[in-house]
Amino acid sequence: MFGQRVLIVDDEPQLLDVLQTFLKSRGFEVIPGKSCAEAEALWQNARPDVAVLDYSLPDGNVSDLLPRLKALDPNIPIIVLTGYGSIDLAVEVVKKGAENFLTKPAELDTLLVMIQRCIENSRNRQNQIIQKTKRKKVGLDPFLGVSPAIRQLREVVSRVVETDSPVLIQGETGTGKGVLALWLHENSRRRAEPFVDLNCGGLSRELLETELFGHEKGAFTGAVQSKTGLLEIAHKGTVFLDEIGDVDPMVQPKLLKVLEDKQFRRLGDVRDRRVDIRLVAASHHDFHALVRQKIFRSDLYFRISTIPLTTPALRDRIEDIPILAEHLLDRLAEDLGIGSRIEITPGAVTKLQGYRWPGNIRELRNVLERTVLLSSSRRLTESELRFDGSDWIESPRQSSDTKTLDQVEREYIEQVLLSENGKVEAAAKKLGIPRSSLYQKLKQYRSNTGNAHAAHM
Repeated sequence: MFGQRVLIVDDEPQLLDVLQTFLKSRGFEVIPGKSCAEAEALWQNARPDVAVLDYSLPDGNVSDLLPRLKALDPNIPIIVLTGYGSIDLAVEVVKKGAENFLTKPAELDTLLVMIQRCIENSRNRQNQIIQKTKRKKVGLDPFLGVSPAIRQLREVVSRVVETDSPVLIQGETGTGKGVLALWLHENSRRRAEPFVDLNCGGLSRELLETELFGHEKGAFTGAVQSKTGLLEIAHKGTVFLDEIGDVDPMVQPKLLKVLEDKQFRRLGDVRDRRVDIRLVAASHHDFHALVRQKIFRSDLYFRISTIPLTTPALRDRIEDIPILAEHLLDRLAEDLGIGSRIEITPGAVTKLQGYRWPGNIRELRNVLERTVLLSSSRRLTESELRFDGSDWIESPRQSSDTKTLDQVEREYIEQVLLSENGKVEAAAKKLGIPRSSLYQKLKQYRSNTGNAHAAHM
């Protein structure tokens, strides 16, 4: 948990000292101020978690100050202190955006409870905004499997999960980049703070800017009110930008400023706002090619790729398919309201392992869901698997006869060797096995072929 910041603005030095000392002893970071002008400057630069403001200040009062503060950031709760307590005054400041109202001399314990409640309520409001996004991805372990590729990914991630450095996750569509991003957040020190995600693919520059940075009222035609951007919503938490390679070149410098200076501006505003986020980005693009083509800034690429991770394609981890299929079927049984467990036959698993999975784990789930919905039993067989939603198809790497796992493995290894132009070292690397192991398997295949020829002589 981060130290919570309290902005206190009061022109009485003695009271300011008492409040600072008390709140610091309770673990808060205190930001003091003495005027409306200081309150406005500290509001946007220091990004407090809650503000405690005296009603009457040398250069104005809170009734006039509140609308200006809420225009800068409507999410920071405010407690108003005053020596002139009245119901009318309390109603007035609450209508203008204050969270609570307390008369002087304020009971310190009462003020402490108010501050804690304001922070809790603010966090609950933020969490409500992001819960829908989180629910879409929760449930699938990004490290489910036993393959060398997934074990290596797990090992790398375990070393960087607690850092605040930007992470770039690369991999094909459907390999679980979003699931890994959420896992990184939920196992980091920011886990109690917001997780906000945005898919940048296909978004226009204008839409992307207003989604990320927000805008002021009147910033453009149709901006009838101010909007808080996702960066502000994610303050102290994690921002996941999927398909970051599609970010418009005009937006890239602004994103770089957020990462380097922790500052940005809303559209239509001239004031910088501070934000504390961890960026997790993802893309299926080749960034070296994008940089060479001047589509993506090299300085932004180097900044977002401090920690590079790669989610492996499903065809490169076929030994994980039985585990993934079992887990996905359990989830489908729950999602579809099926009381009994859904089983899958060994022949069906073998057929799944023989398919290339261009859509990766996402496609595997779709195939399983389609098969479950069309099946008349709770035991899925090889003949029921439907890979394209309309026609029964055979795996590209198997015939209509059921094959053993050894046969599937051999055909897969031969296909990888073919794709690597017969280079054993490159094929072994792609398979995730030692070169010596691949040589041994090839020797065994040649021996078996020789024996088969001998048997027919």
